[in-house]
Amino acid sequence: MLSFASMCRRMNLCADRQTSLLSDFQNETCVFLSAPLQVYEGLDIITNKVSAEERAQCRHHMISFVDPLVSSYTVVDFRNKALSLIEDMHSRGKLPIIVGGTNYYIESLLWRVLVDTGVKEDSTDEADEAPDRKKKLENLGGAELHKRLAQVDPSMAAMLHPNDKRKIARSLQIHEETGIPHSRWLELQRGQEGGGGLGGPLRYRDPCIFWLHADMEALDRRLDDRVDEMLTAGLIEELSDFHMRYNKQRILDDSQDYQHGIFQSIGFKEFHEFLTAPECTAPQEKEALRERGIEALKVATKRYARKQNKWVRNRFLQRPGDNVPAVYGLNVTDLSRWEEAVLTPALQILENLRKGEEPPVAPVRIQEGEQRNKRSFHTCDLCDKVIIGDLEWTGETAHSRQRTTSFLYHYKNIGDKEYERSFIKCMHSATVFLNNEALKVLILFDEKDLKL
Repeated sequence: MLSFASMCRRMNLCADRQTSLLSDFQNETCVFLSAPLQVYEGLDIITNKVSAEERAQCRHHMISFVDPLVSSYTVVDFRNKALSLIEDMHSRGKLPIIVGGTNYYIESLLWRVLVDTGVKEDSTDEADEAPDRKKKLENLGGAELHKRLAQVDPSMAAMLHPNDKRKIARSLQIHEETGIPHSRWLELQRGQEGGGGLGGPLRYRDPCIFWLHADMEALDRRLDDRVDEMLTAGLIEELSDFHMRYNKQRILDDSQDYQHGIFQSIGFKEFHEFLTAPECTAPQEKEALRERGIEALKVATKRYARKQNKWVRNRFLQRPGDNVPAVYGLNVTDLSRWEEAVLTPALQILENLRKGEEPPVAPVRIQEGEQRNKRSFHTCDLCDKVIIGDLEWTGETAHSRQRTTSFLYHYKNIGDKEYERSFIKCMHSATVFLNNEALKVLILFDEKDLKL
C-alpha cells in the first residue's frame, strides 16, 4: 500500500515533477488509509506506513492513533471514524482519496453493508462490554458456536463454515445486541433502494476506483524486493523490539494471539520461532530461523497479494447489480512507462469525472458467468469436511471423483477389509459418479457378501 507521494518516489519521478504533482492536489485533496493495521502505533516498517516526510507533503489520516495492546478495534470502529473524516472533507470542498489496503474496510466505506447494533462510540458500559462479549464468544469452540448460531439464526449458520469463529461470533453478537437475526439484517440491507445481492446501496454518488495491477511474475519479484527493502530498513530489529516490549510476556503467559489487533500483521507469525528462540540458541540455528522467517514472510506477502486481486475481481468486477462503482484498471507491470501508462491516464480520468464528462477509457468489468451460490452449505462424507459455496463444492466433488477412480484401479486390494470399508464410504459419498467400472467392483464386493 503506497501513498501518492511514495508511489512517485518509488517510481523514480524527479523531485520537481513530484513537487508539481503534489502541489496540484495539495489544496484540494486529503489522503486517508484503509489499511487497518496502520491505525496502531508502532511497527512502521512491517505495516509499510508512509514516512514523516511524505505525510508532511500531503495530509494522511487513519494512521498511528490506536494503542498496540488494544485488540478490540473493529471494522465498525474504522468505518465510524473514517466516515466522519470524509464528511468533514466534503464540507470543506476537499476530495478524499482512499489508499490501500484491506478491501473489506474499503467496502464498509463505499456501501452500507455493516450492521449498526445501536451501541454508541462513547464510554458507556454497553459500548465497553460489546468487544468483550464478542471475544468471549470467539474463545468457544467452532462447533459450539455454530450450534448456538443454528439455534437463533439457522439461515446465517447455513452460510458460515463452522471453523469461521470470527464471523459466527459477530453474527451471534448482532443477535444478542439487537434481538434480530443477522440474516434478517442482511435482507433489510438488500431490500433498500439501490441495494444488491451483496448488501446495501452505495454510500456516495459516483465513486471512482483505480485498480493498480501487474503481471503475476513481475508482481512477485516486486514483492520479494519489498521484503528485502524492509529488511534493510530494520525490519528484524523492529519486530524484536516490539516483541520484547509487548509480546514476550504474553507468550510466557501463554496468551499470545496472532488473530487480533496489530499482532495479526504479516510478520509476527512468520518470525515467531526466531523471536521466541532461547538466548542459548546457537548462532547457526538462530540464523536458520531468521532465514526461514524471511522466506515465510515472502510467501505470505505474495499469498496476500493474490487474495487481494481475487477480492477485487469477485467483489468489485463481478459484483451483481448496478450499485457498483466504476473500476479503472491501470497496468503497472512496466514501471518505466509509469507516467504515460498509469499517472497521466489516471489524472485524465479523474479530471473528466470531476467535470461530469465521460472518460476516454472504459471501466473494467468481467462478463458475468453462471451465477453460483457462494454461501451454500455442503458436507463431503468422504473427507468429513464442510464446504461453503457452489464453486468450491464443484471442485470438491471433482476431487471425490478422482479418489473414486483411484479405487477402481486397485482390484488387487479386494479382500483387504480396511480398503473395502474405505471404498464403500467413497461410493456412498460419490454415487452420482458411478459408472460401469464402479458397478463391476460393487458387484465383486456384493459377491463377497458385503453389506453396502
